[in-house]
Amino acid sequence: MKQLILNTLLFICLPILAFGESITLDECQSKARSNYPLVKQYGLIDETSRYTISNANKGYIPQLILSAKATYQSDVTQIPAALGAKLGIVIPTMGKDQYQAVIEASQLIWDGGIISSQKKITNAGTEVEKKKLEVDLFSLNERVNQLYFGILLLNEQLKQNSILQNELQVNYDRMKALKQNGVANQTDLDALKVEQLNADQRETEIKTTRKSYFLVLSAMTGLKIEESTELKKPEIDLAVLTDTVVRRPELALFDAQSKMYESQKTQLNAGNLPKLGAFIQGGVGKPALNMFNSELSPFYIGGLRLSWNLSGFYSQKNNTNKIEVNKKTVEIQKETFLFNTDLKNKQQKAEIQKLQSSVTNDDEIIRLRGNIKQAASVKVDNGTLTVTDLIREINAEDQAKQLKALHEIQLLVSVYQLKNNINN
Repeated sequence: MKQLILNTLLFICLPILAFGESITLDECQSKARSNYPLVKQYGLIDETSRYTISNANKGYIPQLILSAKATYQSDVTQIPAALGAKLGIVIPTMGKDQYQAVIEASQLIWDGGIISSQKKITNAGTEVEKKKLEVDLFSLNERVNQLYFGILLLNEQLKQNSILQNELQVNYDRMKALKQNGVANQTDLDALKVEQLNADQRETEIKTTRKSYFLVLSAMTGLKIEESTELKKPEIDLAVLTDTVVRRPELALFDAQSKMYESQKTQLNAGNLPKLGAFIQGGVGKPALNMFNSELSPFYIGGLRLSWNLSGFYSQKNNTNKIEVNKKTVEIQKETFLFNTDLKNKQQKAEIQKLQSSVTNDDEIIRLRGNIKQAASVKVDNGTLTVTDLIREINAEDQAKQLKALHEIQLLVSVYQLKNNINN
């Protein structure tokens, strides 16, 4: 019974273990993005935006101003004593030292749209910062692709090197037997041994490079990607050749920058409109509102206040033109980006077509090289060809196989570069 339970658990866990030992390119790209420290800046951008908008909204809250002053005047307004005598009253004289403490509460009624435009600019600026971050994160894809496809190419080279080593060993054993029969000599064995050592050395170099690629990919993704991890080879999707729509994040950045300049224009116009507000003042003064009362007395004043800074109209035209120039600059940058992207796409499509043709030819070259090697092997057995010539043909076939593996990976790289160029 226990054995049955164990077998059942093992059967359930096997797919999970198998999945954990392999990874795809899309998974690497996604993990590299989430693992990149710059992603944390998203939260900071939103937080800064909230604080700025909150500060702008506080413009609608009643504003309080507390002020106090103490002054001494060289002279004060006086009414002649003779006039007081005729009226039969004593008119007091104002003191030259005066004191006042005031608290004023003001409420904005209409600001011409300043606060609203400030919030729009903040939102537009936030969007620009996010789009810039998207552009930076998008560049990670290309770096991940280079590592991922680099490992795939090294895997193919290791595979071909293993095939070469096996073939060299078979030929070494064959030459050893021929030597015992007096057909071959030690020089033939030494020549094959040198090739075996070269193949061993090449294997060590490939494995060392491959290990460093795995370490960097693991660091970028934050995953434990070991040399035993299988990197799944992506399918070659040639549908991208007919896709002409560019979806790069740079385009969204250009649009966000244009919207921000429009918001600046709105703020510029709002800044030249009149402002209306209500206010009330309360305080104590000596004198207060009655200048002839020399006692410290309370007072209050309330009303409406209209202000209009007309000097802004002097530079409005120039400032508007500057904003328009900035918008045109963004449009030119967008056109230049699309132009360069289109050129790059055309070059990439031509490269894909060339590599497709190369891969097709590689199969025929490998077949012919195999025939030539086989014929050389027979000639060596018959004593009409040297082992050195056979080694040359073995290496030629190996080079043809490695070239095909290279072309296949290059084709994948080119397809994914095109996908990356248009953000397919």
